[in-house]
Order: sequence, then C-alpha cells, then structure tokens
Amino acid sequence: MRSESGLPETLAAFERVVEAAREAVKPALEKSGEEMANAMRFAAMPSRATGKLIESIAVTLPGETTPPYSQPGGSRVAGPFEAIVTAGNKDVRYAHLVEYGTSKAEAQPYFWPVYRLLKARATRRITRAINKSIKEAFDA
Repeated sequence: MRSESGLPETLAAFERVVEAAREAVKPALEKSGEEMANAMRFAAMPSRATGKLIESIAVTLPGETTPPYSQPGGSRVAGPFEAIVTAGNKDVRYAHLVEYGTSKAEAQPYFWPVYRLLKARATRRITRAINKSIKEAFDA
C-alpha cells in the first residue's frame, strides 16, 4: 500500500541506491588497482636487478592489510572504498630508494609517474560505475 506522503518509498529507494553504489564500486576499484600495479611493474623493468621490487608491487583491496614496510605509508588496512597500490615488503625495503635515487644511484621513477598518469582514468571508471548503479537502482 502506498503511503500518503510517499516518504517510506523514497527512503527505500535511497537505501537501494546506497547499496547499489557500494557494490558497484568494488569491481571498479579492483580493476583500477590492478591496472595501475601492472603499469608500475612495467615501468620498474629498467631497474630490474633481481626482480624482487617488481614482484613486491601489490594491490590491497578493501578490508585487507598492506604488506609491512611497503611504500608509501607502511602497513595499514584499506578502507571500504579504497584500493591501495604499494611497492616493497619485509624483504624489499628499498622501493623508495629506486624511486627517488640516492647519492650513489640515479633515480628510476616507476611509482608516482604511473600514478599521475592513471589517476584520472581510475577516477572516471569508478565514477561511471557509481553513476550507472545509481540510475539502475532508481529505475528498479
């Protein structure tokens, strides 16, 4: 039965929209994170000595914990709407030295140039997924 004010139906529609957006953002986050990590692995190829740095580039999805000693920021738990791309781990503690260089080694940037290159693309993908889910939820 439809209420006189329509408030319960409107609130239910808003709840559907919120839940749809939460579910739609997860695949977009994962795809964007993996795309960024793969590009960083490719960009790190010139610095390849053992391959451990390239193997240490990882994507942390919502609710997961980043590897210890990873750059940037070390170990932390990803929030519900974030995917974190990191380089380094407990065995590879030199990711920042490759990125920025040292007094004896030239910088070989692989992390931040890729991030700056792909950030807008990831933002558009996530925004599209959310907008599409909102439209579909309101039409339901």
